[in-house]
Amino acid sequence: MKDFKTKKELFAWMVENKQTLIAQKKAEMKRADGVLFALPGFQYEATKADGEGNELTIKAVINTTNLMDSHQDVHLPGIWNKSIKENKMIMHLQEHKMEFNKIIADGKDLKATVKTYTWKELGYNFEGKTEALIFDSTIKKERNPYMLNQYKQGNVKNHSVGMQYVKLIMAINDENYGAEFEAWEKYYPEIANKSEADTHGYFWAVKEAKVIEGSAVPLGSNRATPTLDIKEAANSTSQEPPKGTQKTNLILSLLN
Repeated sequence: MKDFKTKKELFAWMVENKQTLIAQKKAEMKRADGVLFALPGFQYEATKADGEGNELTIKAVINTTNLMDSHQDVHLPGIWNKSIKENKMIMHLQEHKMEFNKIIADGKDLKATVKTYTWKELGYNFEGKTEALIFDSTIKKERNPYMLNQYKQGNVKNHSVGMQYVKLIMAINDENYGAEFEAWEKYYPEIANKSEADTHGYFWAVKEAKVIEGSAVPLGSNRATPTLDIKEAANSTSQEPPKGTQKTNLILSLLN
């Protein structure tokens, strides 16, 4: 994107080139971009899981809605419903690498679902709720020994969705732009981190997207994507979750 001296110049250029920008976003594959995107909430330290099991079952948050990420996207509730019903080839990958030795789980070892949580249930100090894209994965040592160990050690604190845009809306905080300002007023109240939206003055409301894969990453463009649960699959013995997540797991166990 070109440089602009003021937000008004930026907004005018965005609206003028709206269809081109939408086409460009739909043509690209969205992944984590490595931008530091800090959120309030707990930061946990990993504690080593005991045992020499060859399988783990984990519950990972791959994406959350109602949060403005570092792509200036706000994923809306319902974004994944159509895709997870239709796509039977979703993969759990290591760092978005579509390679045989980077697959963490797929097929019968992966179940993708959408579940509603309050932000506080996920450990974040926001008001309101979010729809989380959840991967329940069985990780096998023979498939990806490195990532099995990373999850076992409690090192995977972030995930990221590999997706393609289907339906998105430009939202701009400027009364001079009718449809774009209307979208801002409609979706802004549901954004958890409103200060991010205020800083930029615009966002993309994403109504529908295709899930291609979900990845374990060191740092995602949406940081509200923790690992919720880790268990030894071989003997069904639960491992102690990473320090700082015990409260979250207790809440989730009471809800289920």
